[in-house]
Amino acid sequence: MLLCIHVERIYAIILAFDWGLILRSAQIARLSLYLRKFREMSVNERISTDNAPKPVGLYPHARRVGNLLFLSGVGPRVAGSDANDSSVPGLKLDHNGNFITFDFEAQCRSVFENVRIILEASGSSWEQLVDVTVFLVNMKRDFHTYNKLYAEYFKDNLPCRTTVEISSLPTPIAIELKCIATIES
Repeated sequence: MLLCIHVERIYAIILAFDWGLILRSAQIARLSLYLRKFREMSVNERISTDNAPKPVGLYPHARRVGNLLFLSGVGPRVAGSDANDSSVPGLKLDHNGNFITFDFEAQCRSVFENVRIILEASGSSWEQLVDVTVFLVNMKRDFHTYNKLYAEYFKDNLPCRTTVEISSLPTPIAIELKCIATIES
């Protein structure tokens, strides 16, 4: 924002004081267009939706900066499943936190749906994804299934992708996605 103010001041100085430059109307129009585009790029808004699971910390579901949309990490939890949105498709735990049932494919499908919900609530879409980072807690066990489902969901849109194995996530989930998409002005 500070840079925008300085650019506008320079624009005003150029118009107010002729430093030996003759600014034709076409040059002024180009400068005005540049300033308008610069203002659009400086749009910075936080986006949250009740249709996606609540974040597990103090952060929004997404943040728009210019024509880019940055999603916070999105997991497979189910929105509205309880007070903390703690239900995870394909996962049942015993009272000690051990798996009773585990279905990684169900978690993948749920995380993809949660990403889609956040994109659409933000004014973007699945087709506008440009980068996907996936965090898996067990690469050896889950990568093949993830890769198969990724090919199914992304057959028409091929965003850049990075897959990283991590030791754990803040809730008992096996996958989380961090995405970047474009968004129309």
